[in-house]
Amino acid sequence: MLAITDLSIRLAGRLLIDQSSVQITPGSRVGMVGRNGTGKSTLFKVIRGELSAEHGTVSLPPRWRVGSLAQEAPNGPESLISVVLKADLERDALLHEAESATDPHRIAEIQTRLVDIDAHSAPSRAAAILSGLGFSAADQLRPCAEFSGGWRMRVALAATLFAAPDLLLLDEPTNYLDLEGTLWLEDHLAHYPRTVIVISHDRDLLESSVDQILHLERGKLTLYKGSYSSFEEQRAARELLDAKAVKRQEAERARLQAFVDRFKAKASKARQAQSRVKMLERLKPITALVTEDVREISFPAPEKILSPPIIAVDNAAVGYDPATPVLGRVTLRIDNDDRIALLGANGNGKSTLVKLLAGRLAPFSGKVTRADKLSIAYFAQHQLDELNEDGSAYDHVRKLMGDAPEAKVRARAGAIGFSGKAADTKVSKLSGGEKARLLLGLATFFGPNMIILDEPTNHLDIDSRAALAEAINEFPGAVIMVSHDRYLIEACADRLWIVADRTVTNYDGDLDEYRRLVLSARNSEPAPRERSVAAEKPQRPRSDNRGSLKKRIAEAESEIARVTDIIAKIDTALSLPDIFTRDPKQAAQLSKARANAADALARAEEQWLEASSQFDEAAG
Repeated sequence: MLAITDLSIRLAGRLLIDQSSVQITPGSRVGMVGRNGTGKSTLFKVIRGELSAEHGTVSLPPRWRVGSLAQEAPNGPESLISVVLKADLERDALLHEAESATDPHRIAEIQTRLVDIDAHSAPSRAAAILSGLGFSAADQLRPCAEFSGGWRMRVALAATLFAAPDLLLLDEPTNYLDLEGTLWLEDHLAHYPRTVIVISHDRDLLESSVDQILHLERGKLTLYKGSYSSFEEQRAARELLDAKAVKRQEAERARLQAFVDRFKAKASKARQAQSRVKMLERLKPITALVTEDVREISFPAPEKILSPPIIAVDNAAVGYDPATPVLGRVTLRIDNDDRIALLGANGNGKSTLVKLLAGRLAPFSGKVTRADKLSIAYFAQHQLDELNEDGSAYDHVRKLMGDAPEAKVRARAGAIGFSGKAADTKVSKLSGGEKARLLLGLATFFGPNMIILDEPTNHLDIDSRAALAEAINEFPGAVIMVSHDRYLIEACADRLWIVADRTVTNYDGDLDEYRRLVLSARNSEPAPRERSVAAEKPQRPRSDNRGSLKKRIAEAESEIARVTDIIAKIDTALSLPDIFTRDPKQAAQLSKARANAADALARAEEQWLEASSQFDEAAG
């Protein structure tokens, strides 16, 4: 059990958690929620022992392994599958020892433990996790160094999930994922066999993957049973009860105070009045649950509604190299009031498509027709780095308003969520959510006809995401969305486009159908395939196919040699004359270990034959 007892955490002089206690039973799947900056990530650091609490304790069972996502993405020449497999430290250590062990009894102990932890199925389990997170079978054999930072963070997530710690701590894991990866992760966490706490602002993940909600608000931790919708209902009921209790107490306080004020000067009532004063002193105030209303998000309307279609694309091909276009045969139409969500795994060309629509990429062939005077606002997460860290929201707005009076500039800064002193806060001091709000306001400043939003929710909390959905629905122009947030898509999109197989197609189903489609594909054996967007994920040139096959052959040969050696050592242990009479249980486990090793050898030989056959075909 994870027991948090009378815990107080202070960071940089600010009290984040104030004398809170909560107990999380083994096997619980907990979603942790709370506004940005309330201390959720800091609590994780205390649980991991990286930060000391000001007061109170956090206790765990002595043998529990605690796992969380690494701060730095893995890098180097090792293949993705190797990086993930090494995350199981015990298995890795046992396999290394098995290579050098000579004592038959120690060999027996090692092989017995490997059977206990299901070590021989580890490669298939690791491959399934990598596949679920979007890596093909060919990708899994490539070195980490070939992938971008975002993709390497997915490898770090895969390694954390594969290690299957007793307590899994995940802090906004979907920030590194596309919608397809998020759908797979939701399903994986829903079946996680141990204890997990996940900090998330993704409503659908909190609805489908957890059975408890841990809420951090005004320094207090409160654990609610049930999913996120159940939490909202329970919290609303609690707010109502607390509001009624506050009213009752205020009425009682007013009655007592009226008695004191009326009779404190009368000698005959002095004792009673003094008694009422003491009652007032003992009447501890009830803390009302103050609703922390989120600042609204709004997009200025375009000055003029254009004649439809505002964009028409006819049989276009686009990409970064005319010889190998990312997308081809693209034919589509966008009207004034369209709300379109782009589906498809990262690397399939969603960013390439929005760059084509925004006019940042020209087509290699085909035709793109845009309405006269079309204005497009483009928001992408990487643009957060383009904000002037030393400037304030006021400074950024001032640049867009030229010589406008001070009052008007501050009014516009207030309209995008930075009123009063907040307008003068340096960007470097803003949270990720505040930077996202500022960038949204700047991108849509002049009232565009169409807004393109590429992962707009990564730094927004749940309430801010709801405010964004409301702003999108109220905006009279067109909106194109790329998002892993299913709630945002379901709340706003009326059309779904799938970007896959080097083109764009309309999807007639809903997101529930799409979820079933994604999970069915990712839970099956991954088929080798190449990614299509060089800017998003490195692409193997076709000439490297034989090199990739040679690597697969070498790895299969290495696995055959390793497993053959294990079988030989197990046979040595089984050949001891007294093994079956002295320790029949160990003998049985060794026999089982040999059978598993024999299966692993058969799989390795099959992989070798397949890769060798493909290599011969490629060479021929």
